Formats: sequence, C-alpha cells, structure tokens
Amino acid sequence: MRKIMKTIKDMDKILLIVSIILFVFGLFNIVTASSQVSVLRYNQPLYNYFYKQLFILILGFILTILILIPPTKSYYLFGKAGYFAIAALSILVTFKGENWSGNQNWITLPVIGAVQPSEFAKPFLIVYLSLLFEQFYRKLRNKEIKHYDMIGKIILIGSFFPMIIFTQKDYGTMLIVGFIFFLLFLASPILKIEKLKVLGIFFGLGILAMLFLLFSEKGIFSKAQESRFHFYDPCSRYESGGYQVCNGFIAINSGGLAGVGIGNSRQKSYIPESHTDSVFAIIAEEYGFLMTSLLFFLYIVILYRILKLASVVRTIRGKYMCFGVSVYLFLHIFINLGGLFGSLPLTGVPLPFLSYGGSFTLSLIIALAIVQRIHVEYKNEKIKI
Repeated sequence: MRKIMKTIKDMDKILLIVSIILFVFGLFNIVTASSQVSVLRYNQPLYNYFYKQLFILILGFILTILILIPPTKSYYLFGKAGYFAIAALSILVTFKGENWSGNQNWITLPVIGAVQPSEFAKPFLIVYLSLLFEQFYRKLRNKEIKHYDMIGKIILIGSFFPMIIFTQKDYGTMLIVGFIFFLLFLASPILKIEKLKVLGIFFGLGILAMLFLLFSEKGIFSKAQESRFHFYDPCSRYESGGYQVCNGFIAINSGGLAGVGIGNSRQKSYIPESHTDSVFAIIAEEYGFLMTSLLFFLYIVILYRILKLASVVRTIRGKYMCFGVSVYLFLHIFINLGGLFGSLPLTGVPLPFLSYGGSFTLSLIIALAIVQRIHVEYKNEKIKI
C-alpha cells in the first residue's frame, strides 16, 4: 500500500487532475447527450449510458493502478504479449466480427461483452514500436552495418494493424493507427537515407494500389462512406450525406457565448449517436463558446505535459511512448473536430474524454497510465541523482 501511495505521489499531478476533470465532465455530459437516443430510440433508462460509462471508468481506474506498479522494463514481456493478443483478436474479428454501421470491427467475448480490438491496437502498437526502437537504437544509428532485418521487423509490426483494420472497413481507425506508425517511423532512430528509401517503396506501392482500385469494378467504400467525402457545404446536401454535419453546424451556432443551458439542446434529437462522435456539437450548444474554449485549453495542457515529458525523460522507450501517445490524442481530436466542422470527412472517430465508448475509453486510459508510469520513473531518477 505504501508503494502504491508513493507511486501516486510521483505522478504528473497536472496531467492527472486535468484528465480527471475531462473524464468527469464527459461522464455527466453523456446523460444529456444520450437522453434522446437512450429513451426514445432504444427504449432504455435515461441513465443507461451514464452507468455503462461509469463502469468503464472504474475499470479504467483499476487498470491504471495495475499499469503504474510494474516498471516499463517489464513491457518487453507484457507489451509484446499484449500486442500479439490484440493482433490475434483482430484477425478473429476480420473473419467472425460483428458488423456495425458498415464496419466489421466488433466481437462479443464471453463475460466481457462487445469489444473493439482496433481501439486497443493503438496503445499496444505505440509500446511495441517504442521497445523496438530502444532495442535496436545503437545498431540502427551505426552506419557500418546493414539494418534490413531490423527495419523489416519494424515495418511488419507497424503496418500489420493498419492493414488488418483496412479489411474491417473501419477507415477512420485505420487512418489513426496508420498515422501513429508513420509519425513514429519518421521520429525513429532509423537513418534518414533509409527512411527515404522505405517511404519511396511505400509511395510506389500506394500508386500501384490506387491504379488497381481505379480500374477495379468493386470500390473499397460503401455509398454511405463515399458521401462523406463531399464534406464541404453539408447543409446543401442535407438529404444526401450532409444530415449529421449540418445538424452539428446548427447545434454549434445555436450555442452562442454561454449556451442554451444544460439539457436544453434541440439538435440532439436530430444528430445520430449524439453521445459518441458528435458529442462536441451538443456541448457547444448547451455550454457555449466559453466552455468549448476551456475544453480546447485543457486539451492543449494535456498534450503539452505529455510532449514535455517526452523531451526530458531519459529512456528511449519512454520518449517514444510519450510521443506516440501525444500523436494518438492529437489525431483523435483533429479528425473528430475536423469532421464535425466540415473540414474533413466525418469518420466516426470518438473525441477523447468526452465521447461515450467502452473500448476507446479503456484504450485512452491505458495510454495515459503508461505516460504516468514513465513520469514516475523519471521522478525517481531525478531523486537518485
């Protein structure tokens, strides 16, 4: 117990407090954001999604304690095991998964219930790649030896999840996982000339794939997915793909400076799944510009704290894990809000801390717990010096 208390004391307090504030705000906001969906659409109690999300947060708290106790050196065992477990589950989902809104990315497990393995792929991919970068660091920086085997392993590990998620037609998650790998690869200790060669190969393969799809009779996108690429001026296409984004626009504009009041949103009756990927629109309508500005500020604080830790931590694995988690968070914020503001196609990507979702919330908590464990080790190293 004393060890646990000491570990909690060494956590990044600012990151911890801001994370708790956002999680708690998101939890209570789910009540109003999901009220129409829960009661009218699914005939469930008003607090149905609130209790489900509360259970996930409690489970996440337990996971955080479990992640904070072992040192990051143990991730060489647990991190790799987790990666391959999620990889095996992802393959199973590809063949026997459940279809949800055109994406075959869910599977129902005994006792646990419905799980989306692609969400857990994000933190485990970050951990495993960071461990490989640390393991191969000196050899990759050595210009006197060949690195084909090490680079090949990194590419294989990094590209597996984007490819398998592509087959599940979850293109929003595929984009995020792919960019996490891409940016970690660019920041990796691999020599610049070798990075350019690899990028050239991938560029060539990408051109060939695009040509194949161009002349192929069967497209990769469904009609609903194709309609999302026409994301500009959604209200002019209200009946043909712009319905959700247009109602999001109306909600955001209706909020004004101080909002229409908690629980008074009118647009949640029109926005599909308003408690998940469109939750920001409901927050903007009910709380207004001032509250949404505060949320942006808190997001900046979290990203700053994680990137600051990445810049000062002494372990190579710690640097890359923190960088990867910051990329993970930023991409979710950028893609979710970009789709909601009509600047990007709407992909169904959840908004960190605020969107309802069990797999995503647990994945986010795991990523933040890893960052906190790295901060604990950094704090202890400073004390020893």
